[in-house]
Amino acid sequence: MSAGAQARTALGNVRTEVSRAVVGQDQVLTGLVIALLCRGHVLLEGVPGVAKTLLVRALSRSLDLEFSRVQFTPDLMPGDVTGSLVYDARTAAFSFREGPIFTNLLLADEINRTPPKTQSSLLEAMEERQVTVDGEPRGLPDPFLVIATQNPVEYAGTYPLPEAQLDRFLLKLPVELPARDAEIDVVRRHAQGFDPRDLAAAGVTAVAGATDLEQARAEVRQVAISDEVAGYIVDICRATREAASVNVGVSPRGATALMNTARAWAWMRGGDFVTPDDVKALAHWTLAHRMQLLAEAELEGVTASTVLSSVLASVPVPR
Repeated sequence: MSAGAQARTALGNVRTEVSRAVVGQDQVLTGLVIALLCRGHVLLEGVPGVAKTLLVRALSRSLDLEFSRVQFTPDLMPGDVTGSLVYDARTAAFSFREGPIFTNLLLADEINRTPPKTQSSLLEAMEERQVTVDGEPRGLPDPFLVIATQNPVEYAGTYPLPEAQLDRFLLKLPVELPARDAEIDVVRRHAQGFDPRDLAAAGVTAVAGATDLEQARAEVRQVAISDEVAGYIVDICRATREAASVNVGVSPRGATALMNTARAWAWMRGGDFVTPDDVKALAHWTLAHRMQLLAEAELEGVTASTVLSSVLASVPVPR
């Protein structure tokens, strides 16, 4: 078996392990795997009780990587995330104590329940993969991935994420309520003694590590993307900037992100090159959260997703 095939098998095993604990969220899991391949961050949004946190915990347990969880609350301070200087009476000097952000996989749970000052503590880490404390930059481990969860902004006690931070998330994945059959399976599992706090008892074990991810990423970089498809990606992003209901459209960073996610999806399905269908498949997850609508459009019920659907329908597809 080739190295690429081994990496693809390892990531397939990750999906199997997560399914031991989580039912009915296959699409979200696909998005998380794509983010791992792209070294990108993910924002999970859904109402309470749809297994957002359990999904990330199960994913972390299926990977042989370091994992940290931070519960974001209104009184959380930036130093509680990044770390801070601590005075050591024995040496009469200050030393740096690392925060939970020094890990491979960081779960930022309910990120929109903390004020913008603390939310912004993740900005440098997500973009530069380092944190600066007292003027000194400190590198984060590789791989480093932030998976944040949030409740919809309509819920009480939440703070909308600033646009600059939203743009640093590679994907925003909606976590929907499960279908009826899946929900019955959830209830049945709990009736049989499943404990979401004990993933070891559920049989979730580590089946992939940093080496598998690095091999898979190397394979993804070999997936070809033609000039025509690259132009198609750029045309989609430029069209969002010209849409009537949009105040700020997708930036060049968004275009690069869509290229990366489409490439990863093409590799996951076994393709050697990116097709326009790959681009369309990842467009909503990658681009919708990067668009700012006009206030009057939002009042009329227009959403970024509907605007993006119109853009995808209007931009010519290369043959």
